[in-house]
Amino acid sequence: MDWLSKISEFWPHLAVAFHLLASLPASAHALLHKRDTRAATLWIAFIWLMPAVGSLLYLVLGINRIRRRALMLGVHRGIGRPIPRDLNQRDYVGAEHLKLIARVVSRVVANPLTARNRVQPLVNGDEAFPAMLAAIESAQQSISLVSYIFDNDASGREFANALGRAAKRGVAVRVLIDAAGMRYSWPPITYRLNRVAVRCARFLPASLLTPWRVATINLRNHRKILVVDGHTAFTGGMNIRHGNVLSAHPPSPVQDLHFRVEGPVVSQLQDAFANDWVFTTGEILDGQTWFPQLQGDGTVLARVIVDGPDADFEKARWTMLAALAEAQTSVRILTPYFLPDPALVTALNLAALRGVQVDVVLPCKNNLPFIHWASRSMWWQLLERGCHIWLTPPPFDHSKLMVVDDHWVLLGSANWDARSLRLNFELNVECYGRELARDLVVVIDKKLVDAREVTLADVDARTITGKVRDAAARLFSPFM
Repeated sequence: MDWLSKISEFWPHLAVAFHLLASLPASAHALLHKRDTRAATLWIAFIWLMPAVGSLLYLVLGINRIRRRALMLGVHRGIGRPIPRDLNQRDYVGAEHLKLIARVVSRVVANPLTARNRVQPLVNGDEAFPAMLAAIESAQQSISLVSYIFDNDASGREFANALGRAAKRGVAVRVLIDAAGMRYSWPPITYRLNRVAVRCARFLPASLLTPWRVATINLRNHRKILVVDGHTAFTGGMNIRHGNVLSAHPPSPVQDLHFRVEGPVVSQLQDAFANDWVFTTGEILDGQTWFPQLQGDGTVLARVIVDGPDADFEKARWTMLAALAEAQTSVRILTPYFLPDPALVTALNLAALRGVQVDVVLPCKNNLPFIHWASRSMWWQLLERGCHIWLTPPPFDHSKLMVVDDHWVLLGSANWDARSLRLNFELNVECYGRELARDLVVVIDKKLVDAREVTLADVDARTITGKVRDAAARLFSPFM
């Protein structure tokens, strides 16, 4: 057939034309919108070296469409609270320099510092889950829960049943689960939640079967919040899965930290959930049922820092940089995934060069080997400037924590990697309080008892094959 022969004759020209038409606008978008030069370079390389596929991958994974949707919904309300004027209470003597962190963060985030909060650390699911379940069982007005992973296992079913009992006795229950995190167990926990009449929703559901939603498949809600009756909250880095209960000897045990929070800052946690819920479902949560008046009696100054690929872009990163700039004596970082960008590496090194004791505590055996390889390839950059890196033995430690000068604490869901600081929706809490910080230093020091310190000699002793593998993995750190 003549038309087939003509197509076969010209198809190379058509393919080149299509490649150019797809690659030029995709490359221009990457140049204009990618703040990280490494990410822009890698995306442009993919776009041009993988005809059609590279442009499609950029369309799916590289373009952020969440900012416009979030702003259109107007979900960033913020809860106004009086800002404490200074940190000159008796408990803050010697920490006056930390006021500069508060000043920076106040200009970066919408939430103000709130006074008179209580923050209690809960180690592993052994401490966190019973406290959370007891709060759910005592609920009288409302329960709001968001989690990246909510497994359909022994612990997940215990939570689902408790939420069902609360709904049955008339408590307003709302549960939000990330659509990707929900797939860690099968069947998903949503089936059980629906059976017990708990209203639940999936955050940004997307799959290859729904091409109009594929563009959000790489943007996940990594936040963990439970608020009961608007006055008692739990947050941190812990997912709802049985592996966190170490006393049960699960097949894949995971260490983690979570926190019970009381006081005015709970309103900010509730507000973060309400924003995610209206973004997902369109339902506005408001009034005394969700936002009662709060009068705390604790000693911790605290504020919520929401972070994500929307109007809250890079809030956590700016907070970390501010804290590193003001540290005078010590910085302790506990994280499972450590892939800091060049600015954070420089800030860590400058702190060490100023005489600050910088300790980075990582798991010896990571649940994601590829990230461990990428992280290891950059350890030398910190070690040669005097930072200390420690590796803790199994079980895998998923805890996320930063303590500065035994007084300032950053706790929550964010890791020290590009995924947390640029792609995920994260939630952290900035805290000022010597007693809380010292309690958490004790937690870190216990981990260091059995930890092994990494030296430059250890890093240099890797085989050439290992060095090349690690360096190759690091090339993809802007996407991890």
